[in-house]
Amino acid sequence: MSAIAPCRAALLQISRSATVSTLPRSAVTSRWVQRRNASTKHPKGFVPPSQADLDELRERTIEFARREIPNELAQQVDHSNEFPNEMWKKMGEAGFLGITADEDYGGLAMGYQAHCTVMEELSRASGSIALSYAAHSQLCINQLMLNGNDEQKARFLPGLISGEKVGALAMSEHSAGSDVVSMKMTAKETSDGYTLSGTKMWITNGPDAHYVIVYAKTDPDAGSKGMTAFIVDTSASGFSVARKLDKLGMRGSNTGELVLDNVHVPKENILGQLNKGTRVLMEGLDLERLVLSAGPLGLMKAALDVTLPYVHERKQFDVPLASFQLVQGKLADMYTKHRASAAFTYSVARAIDEGHEAPEIRTQDCAGAILYAAERATECGMDAIQCLGGMGYMNEMPAGRIMRDAKLYEIGAGTSEVRRMVIGRAFNKEFGVTRAGLTV
Repeated sequence: MSAIAPCRAALLQISRSATVSTLPRSAVTSRWVQRRNASTKHPKGFVPPSQADLDELRERTIEFARREIPNELAQQVDHSNEFPNEMWKKMGEAGFLGITADEDYGGLAMGYQAHCTVMEELSRASGSIALSYAAHSQLCINQLMLNGNDEQKARFLPGLISGEKVGALAMSEHSAGSDVVSMKMTAKETSDGYTLSGTKMWITNGPDAHYVIVYAKTDPDAGSKGMTAFIVDTSASGFSVARKLDKLGMRGSNTGELVLDNVHVPKENILGQLNKGTRVLMEGLDLERLVLSAGPLGLMKAALDVTLPYVHERKQFDVPLASFQLVQGKLADMYTKHRASAAFTYSVARAIDEGHEAPEIRTQDCAGAILYAAERATECGMDAIQCLGGMGYMNEMPAGRIMRDAKLYEIGAGTSEVRRMVIGRAFNKEFGVTRAGLTV
């Protein structure tokens, strides 16, 4: 038996205590709607995990990270800019890749509090490994769970959940980042499917993925009502990785520019409905932001992990740095920022889990959680460097890596500016106000 098989067995035992329930599913009524009642669904047989379940999961994740992602590996991954590919199967055996997926496909059916818990502790060990994990388990696997039909789930999920296959999601393009509807990639209908042509940029896991959920224009003149989501097999003729990108942070989370040159995709690989890709996108985007907000939580913990021992051991003027009030102030701020951010993220996740029979997903809460946590994590990374002084500026210490990794969360999954706009528009929708200030 694998050394990490007991972890998976323990987690499966938690999920098997669930009782079967039928969950309603309603449509998304607006791109900027502030509440999405039951527009997503939890796994079959889902019941909210108890705090004891979540505490056990956290301990299992910490044990896994200590064993499989020590600081030496995290530093090596950052310096080499190479993801350790053996990590996929290790995370699969540990049960981490299918946290929100049905047990029928090998998942754990534990919900979003659990997914945030794993994301936080993996990020504490390595921001880049955790980012690739989230792109696989949340952006790809959870999108398939939310929108795939039974045949698609049976075909794709087992390999993805076991870690034998790697997943990704491709939305952004050179000229279509925050304004995703302006994408140029097209999908032209053929007798037995579609041919996709165009490029995708900044795609996490792109260089490694076996399956990529790709958004393309099936009706270019229809704007947001003419997009469709496709499940693309990267072994298909015409698919290529133009280049692997060299990033400031999250190094080792392999990111690439993808080229699709008349790539044939069969009709059975349409995810969701034809020309309803915006709905597929928006169903996953809130939950993506929620789960990704746990990444900054882990990075804030990591900042404290490196700072606290150093300032209590390092002496200046014959006393530990921690005895100086200005240093104490930074430590207090770092700790408080983490605790406040964690309270925000987990309260949103808990509300979604505990409302599982009629889940209410509030756009402003999911956007707010990652907005707040991401900015605080960058601040904590900077404070860690400052507290370590000269050593904080050295690449042999993890403080710089933590800060560089944290900055990504102010950009990916919608920039901080876009998140503020999303929150504002959600309030406008609630109060019946359009962009121009007119009532609707």
